[in-house]
Amino acid sequence: MTKRIPAVYMRGGSSKGVFFLASDLPRDPSERDALLLRVMGSPDPFGTQMDGMGGATSSTSKVVIIGPSNRKDCDVDYLFGAVAIDRPVIDWSGNCGNLTSAVGPFALSTGLVPVPGTAGPGFATVRIWQANIGAKIVARVPLRDGRPLEEGDFVLDGVAFPGAEIRIDYLDPAASESGEAAGGMFPSGKPIDELAVPRIGRLEVSMVNAGNPAVFARAADLGLTGTELPGVLNADAALLTRLELVRSTAAVAMGLASSPEDATRNRPHTPKLALVSAPATYTSTAAKTVAAESIDLCARVVSMGKLHHAIPGTVAVAFAVASALPDTIVSEMARLSDEGLLRLGHPAGTMTVGAEAEETKEGWKVRKVSMGRSARVLMSGFVYAQVSD
Repeated sequence: MTKRIPAVYMRGGSSKGVFFLASDLPRDPSERDALLLRVMGSPDPFGTQMDGMGGATSSTSKVVIIGPSNRKDCDVDYLFGAVAIDRPVIDWSGNCGNLTSAVGPFALSTGLVPVPGTAGPGFATVRIWQANIGAKIVARVPLRDGRPLEEGDFVLDGVAFPGAEIRIDYLDPAASESGEAAGGMFPSGKPIDELAVPRIGRLEVSMVNAGNPAVFARAADLGLTGTELPGVLNADAALLTRLELVRSTAAVAMGLASSPEDATRNRPHTPKLALVSAPATYTSTAAKTVAAESIDLCARVVSMGKLHHAIPGTVAVAFAVASALPDTIVSEMARLSDEGLLRLGHPAGTMTVGAEAEETKEGWKVRKVSMGRSARVLMSGFVYAQVSD
């Protein structure tokens, strides 16, 4: 039996995904997930997702579900799923910061949020409830003649063509109403912890709940420079296994999995593992020189078992939070500007993210993290999935 489902294929930031209205999908989670796995072409033992919409990478095997919000302070609810390529798993545990930038344009284009009735250029504010992590995000979407504007001169390293900048504000990013991650900003209550990692030994890390749960480790502590590119690192299966041991061990320490094996099997999306090193000059995947003086930190992020080709937006949020707080591995290495901006050097180039932090009686608090992204519609219409009766 073949099902036809309305869908929109969108790029958001440096990711791509298939977007659905919640009303067009089954309400039963098991039935919904089985359908979405078939749409994306998972599980695929060949690792290609040839018979589906997935692009066979962690950045292109993603689904988004959007509907009206029941919250008075938000316009839409946004649910994100990271679809495993070779296993029948959709990880709903965290957000995708890149695809967050496409939520506002999708909501405006589908009529979930009315477009302000102004001719010519302008902006629309879309208040987003991120249902995975229980957080509020505000998107400022550029408009032209009553439609989301896609053309512009905003350049995002990791994306070949320029677009119109969408400003994204993550409000109180260390807070969460999901009830999943205990301990607030630092699950252990400490900015640096020491993990006992199987086959590696004792390893210092900073574990942070912001944007998505993330664990930061010094690249040098794992025998890396922090300037590696995906083509090299992803070809080293033994190294990827070691990095997954770090990530999965941290997942248990953060209270997100019952065992490292559980984290690897059922929670591949979060926490993210970020490798940190001091600013250094390197050549990006676009064959451009990233000068040490142009960045404040080198960042490499492991996502769904592979080195990310750029940087996940939610990890950029976590980087900004960790850089704004004293005594973390990130703040020890970062060179922050007076404006609190952090310039990250990633495999595809650079990006800038900013955090507003202050010290209160209860401790440090991050009010907001801001970044720029772009998004556009790649295709709209229907997807087709073969499902059992």
